[in-house]
Amino acid sequence: MNVSDALKARHATRAFLPQPVEQEQILRILDAARHAPSGTNTQPWQVAVVSGDKKQQLQERLLTAFADGEKGAMDYQYYPLKWESPYRDRRKACGLQLYSTLRISREEKQRQRELWAANYRAFDAPVMLLFFMDPSMETGSFLDYGMFLQSVMLMAMEEGLATCPQAALAEYPAIVKQTLGYPEESILICGMALGYEDRDAPINSYRTPREEVESFTRFF
Repeated sequence: MNVSDALKARHATRAFLPQPVEQEQILRILDAARHAPSGTNTQPWQVAVVSGDKKQQLQERLLTAFADGEKGAMDYQYYPLKWESPYRDRRKACGLQLYSTLRISREEKQRQRELWAANYRAFDAPVMLLFFMDPSMETGSFLDYGMFLQSVMLMAMEEGLATCPQAALAEYPAIVKQTLGYPEESILICGMALGYEDRDAPINSYRTPREEVESFTRFF
């Protein structure tokens, strides 16, 4: 698969097979992704690979917090405090398209809640990746991290694996850090589900559209 095909084929996977992922596969993915660029070669990424009993322990704690109505608070402001068009419109369309794919109506609040809760299980993928950064790093390192995350996802495809990048896994940073033994002051960037895609699951047919190049590009 060439780069162009890989970029177009990559998608967020939300249903996985129970088939385990070998540690050697994860090491190959990270070994390639570490070549992602970063400002002055700072390489700010720190990766936690969570599976088995530890994943079960962590997801149970996250699910309990969610079920108890505990409001999550990420270590940084991911989304705008005030949504404006066209971003508000794209966000709304994204959610409606997902509900439509699963035939979940606007009135079915419990099904919507159950769908969201699956985030905290990493959609039952066998592996949950969590990404941290030292608190001394600044905004530029978030740009570096984006390139690293994309590299991880594309390399996962080469291994025959699927991914879903997840901001939701960073909504309860204190729980994650306590469970995994990371410093309280560290920045939890996001998580990522990793495993083999369940190609028969209806949710994995969900695809979001992309804007045409002409809509966001100016030539001078």
